[in-house]
Amino acid sequence: MNFKEELKNRTAYAEQIIRNYLPKEEGFSVKMAEAVNYSMLSGGKRLRPVFMYEVYKLFGGRGNVVEPFMAALEMIHTHSLIHDDLPALDNDPYRRGRKTTHVVYGESAAILAGDALLNYAYETAFQAFDRTDSWKPVADALKILGEKTGIMGMLGGQGVDVENDGKPLSREMLLYIYENKTSALIECAMMIGAVLAGADKEQVAVMEQIGSRIGIAFQIQDDILDVIGDSEELGKAVGSDEKNHKTTYVTLEGLEKAGEKVKILTEEAIDLLAKLPGEQEFFRELLCSLCTRRK
Repeated sequence: MNFKEELKNRTAYAEQIIRNYLPKEEGFSVKMAEAVNYSMLSGGKRLRPVFMYEVYKLFGGRGNVVEPFMAALEMIHTHSLIHDDLPALDNDPYRRGRKTTHVVYGESAAILAGDALLNYAYETAFQAFDRTDSWKPVADALKILGEKTGIMGMLGGQGVDVENDGKPLSREMLLYIYENKTSALIECAMMIGAVLAGADKEQVAVMEQIGSRIGIAFQIQDDILDVIGDSEELGKAVGSDEKNHKTTYVTLEGLEKAGEKVKILTEEAIDLLAKLPGEQEFFRELLCSLCTRRK
């Protein structure tokens, strides 16, 4: 089986796990559940749950304790996208090739759907306690989930990004935003996969470093695609960074240097991966594919 087929299978597995944990559309809160599920089922790469599961297997993880965390992290990621697209923030009418949540359900419903997903993610992650007799790895994973998605992680990065929207940014501040707004969730996925599989502290720290490099590379590649990408292929508008006078790695360093940086960061991540045990071929190819992606 080639890499594309393997990736398709792993993505399909992650998709099924996510669907298993979605709220039922019933009762008086049916509209909120509908808005949540519309957002969760709008497609996407499912990159973070795939990363989590691959790292879990890399360290010899067995059983299904990782599954609630796979779904929970994607819920948190989707919550951030719903709120990013709101008129008060990016005001984007399309996400992943279809209308955004606030366009379909209204702004107030989208705000509440994002709030609901953030809370529901933790309700989902708590179910991992029922999947194992060992509570410590689950508790450690929950700590990582909280730290990497909170004010010192994803939400903190989003806050700095919004506060400085349209303003010139230093390279240091831009990388802070990238590290937290984008990398933190990828670090979270890899660290939780390792923790739940029984990796030691040094190995978890290496996964955090890999996630940091891949996350920043992923965001820089996103900047590149906003300049050279195709809106139909990407499923969202391109050229928005320039239109909104947004500072990106491309605006600071140019396309050529941005592309070089993506390559360097990816190579560093692969070098770190080589120090770890387990079967790495698919995971290595997955990391490499991110620096050449077109969507």
